[in-house]
Amino acid sequence: MKPKVTDSSSRDNPHPEEESGISSAKTVDSVRLQVYLAHAGVASRRSAEKIILDGRVTVNGVVVTGMGTKVFPHDQICVDGKNLSLETIKRYILLNKPSGYVCSSSDEKGRSVAVDLLKGRYGERLYSVGRLDMYSTGAILFTNDGDFAACVGHPSAEIEKEYLVETSLPFRDDVLRSFTQGVRVDSVFYRCKSAVRLSSRKLKVILIEGKNREIRRVLAFFGLNVRSLSRTRIGPVELGQLPIGEYRELTEREISALMGAAERSVEENGDSD
Repeated sequence: MKPKVTDSSSRDNPHPEEESGISSAKTVDSVRLQVYLAHAGVASRRSAEKIILDGRVTVNGVVVTGMGTKVFPHDQICVDGKNLSLETIKRYILLNKPSGYVCSSSDEKGRSVAVDLLKGRYGERLYSVGRLDMYSTGAILFTNDGDFAACVGHPSAEIEKEYLVETSLPFRDDVLRSFTQGVRVDSVFYRCKSAVRLSSRKLKVILIEGKNREIRRVLAFFGLNVRSLSRTRIGPVELGQLPIGEYRELTEREISALMGAAERSVEENGDSD
């Protein structure tokens, strides 16, 4: 069994030469392991932390579980036994996800994975920014830029997400009022930024935080099933006429607008995590 590094003072440090001061010249190029994983396109920084804690990462043959571990360009870093390298080209992609696809990088149940729709075009290791449930369609972002994912995907970024929803039955106006004012379902509090009627069975919903299956859970609370749910906008990025199953790269303006909106929200909320 390979030893684990649980903190920077462990005797199983993957860089034992550091303890004698030998690596002082290399320290300039060192980065935290979770940052390296993000820059290598493995996952966002937050998701990379879990991968590390789960014991899936080795540095120079040593299993590492400590968040403070620093790595260097010459190190051999593996996830699940696969060697990693930093990706020089950053990708920012909008996909119109079809129904029936999950947004995880892989699925133990053998379900279709949304990122597979991009693999014929892109060789980089891509992952989703946020999630969209299996039976929903619409806008989902993919990237290999860990800083972008961490910034835009953090709850404090408060990026608006807009959805078009069709219900199984006509709904009352009090459903819209309750959702906008806030409603508690199974001890979880849900509140949208806005909910607007489009017809007797269709509505437009704008969420900020977007808890798991929020729209479906709230409508089910009022006895309504969802016939279709599509996310049409993420912040300034509009789905537009992009066909289901198709994708496009974000423009520089869209990338800057997303990052700018996220950074402003974080500054206003005082959240630097």
